[in-house]
Amino acid sequence: MKSKLFDLTGQVALVTGASRGLGQYLSRALAHAGADLILTSRRKEDLFPFIAEIGVLGRKAVPLSLDVRDQFSIEAMVNAATKVAPQIHILVNNAGCNIRKPALDVSWDDWNLILDTNLRGTFFVAQAIARNMVQHGYGRIINIGSVTSVAGYAGLGPYGASRGGTRQLTMSLADDWGPYGITVNCLAPGWFETAQNRVMYQNKEWVDYLVDRIPLKRPGEPHDLDGAIVFLASESSRYITGQTLLVDGGISTGATRATVAPAKQVHQS
Repeated sequence: MKSKLFDLTGQVALVTGASRGLGQYLSRALAHAGADLILTSRRKEDLFPFIAEIGVLGRKAVPLSLDVRDQFSIEAMVNAATKVAPQIHILVNNAGCNIRKPALDVSWDDWNLILDTNLRGTFFVAQAIARNMVQHGYGRIINIGSVTSVAGYAGLGPYGASRGGTRQLTMSLADDWGPYGITVNCLAPGWFETAQNRVMYQNKEWVDYLVDRIPLKRPGEPHDLDGAIVFLASESSRYITGQTLLVDGGISTGATRATVAPAKQVHQS
């Protein structure tokens, strides 16, 4: 029997960017906890295989098209979503993108693409869904951030700016919408292999370097996020808002491998 604190039965969760990667892992965790799903992607057709998989779990799943960089696309998606489910209980703002380049090579268009998707898109999707949540006096908004929300990495300037902005935005929205029974938190994964960064994980030297910096000595695995997403989406987190939950194996501690010199012996006479 599920604990009521973590039971999402009867609730509807809307997950953006669910055609691949972490969006699908987060969606699976919510479905296993009992939630029905509304899933979005820029191409609705890309969601069809995953929709069938969720159906096997005994949960309902509806695919919708969404380009978070397009105001009219956001409005159309929300109108369609609320026709399917008059109340949206949970929003997982997962849609995102990245372009890895040295800072000197970042173009104007690179910056706009990343910030428009990861930050502006996150805000306006949250705003549109929050209007529904306000009407019902309840909501759980989970903005997907990153360890780059709290730490800087070379080659990730615009991405880090967008994820740091997501963290700050989360705190502001929590203050705005708390009186309406809506919590807003940021789930910040560390280094997880996804389609966007798979090429990096093919470099053994880089992976070894990464693992040296992670106290738990391994990159993240998809199911490492299951407990965190269900926690933030459920009744168990009802008094938690405006927070950033890092699921990063401890890399944000700044740990590095160090050669420790032998301790000097102290002789007492």
